[in-house]
Amino acid sequence: MGKIILTGDRPTGKLHLGHYVGSLRRRVELQEEGDYEKMLVFMADVQALTDNAENPEKIRQNIIEVALDYLSAGLDPSKCTLFIQSRIPELAELTVYLMNLVTVARLERNPTVKTEITMRGFMSEEEEKKGGRAFPAGFLCYPVSQAADIAIFKATTVPAGEDQEPMLEQTRELVRKFNSIYGEVLVEPEILLPTTRAAMRLPGTDGRAKMSKSLGNCIYLSDSADDVWKKVKSMFTDPNHININDPGKVEGNPVFTYLDAFCKDEDFGLFLPDYANLDEMKAHYSRGGLGDMKCKKFLNAVLNKTLEPIRARRHELEQDIPHIYEILKQGSEAAREVAAATMDEVRNAMRINYFEDTDLIREQSERFKK
Repeated sequence: MGKIILTGDRPTGKLHLGHYVGSLRRRVELQEEGDYEKMLVFMADVQALTDNAENPEKIRQNIIEVALDYLSAGLDPSKCTLFIQSRIPELAELTVYLMNLVTVARLERNPTVKTEITMRGFMSEEEEKKGGRAFPAGFLCYPVSQAADIAIFKATTVPAGEDQEPMLEQTRELVRKFNSIYGEVLVEPEILLPTTRAAMRLPGTDGRAKMSKSLGNCIYLSDSADDVWKKVKSMFTDPNHININDPGKVEGNPVFTYLDAFCKDEDFGLFLPDYANLDEMKAHYSRGGLGDMKCKKFLNAVLNKTLEPIRARRHELEQDIPHIYEILKQGSEAAREVAAATMDEVRNAMRINYFEDTDLIREQSERFKK
């Protein structure tokens, strides 16, 4: 069996630069390299509902937003399968079976889940100390749902940020447990991390560790040039770099982290010929004499160079929304065929294929004739 890529996003809003450098840009590169037998990219609406159950319209509206972001960033439905998680009912079935192979205590120890619970305000520190459980059971179990997503397509490779490694490890544990009990049916996946340190985790424009829609510190792929400039102009920098001649701190400065992720040497010739490369610019900022606004203007130019073709493609795609839904429908149908084939293997291995097991029916017939 060849290598299979599976990756996706929760459709809770438009995709931002953190998504782009963390996974989306790499997905497009992998798609074009063609080194994988199959590539599947999906919108995890079921998982998004774990903390949006009372507002399903939010997810419904954002399906098309994420699809537009995928296509405008360069994902090609002729080279990868784009689908919606909830349109694959076999995923729910496998999730139920896998839930029997993991304990509640193990799920609660998952670092990614613990972080997400705190970030979404499900449980205060005081409640946690008292043993509180103020979050939906579905949210606690979404690592199992994620494991089912990966396992049902027998994905060998999952492009993701380092913060998702605990989730992948939980998937591997569940796959090993299933295979040890029922036989070698499912495949253990490996994580494919971003290729550059800057893309591991892009900070928010406010300097917080992670860009997040809920924190309001995002630059979206669909933002206009004016919106990008407003956000870049207000970005957090070095608070001690008050005067232009003061030495500035590059490490932990979001402006330079973004430049690490997006800037190329040729960008200096286009937008800032004072320097040959980013190292020269960083050195000048570190010793003093380079102002934050000049750095931000350069970053703004670099970002819009990346985003302008994405915005243009998105505008074209928006003119035929029914076609986008047709792409998702066809992709979901293709994905379901793969999932159904895996579930046939799963049921056979678990020996719950009652109607297809002719030996079972014959044996039971003979048993009751005695």
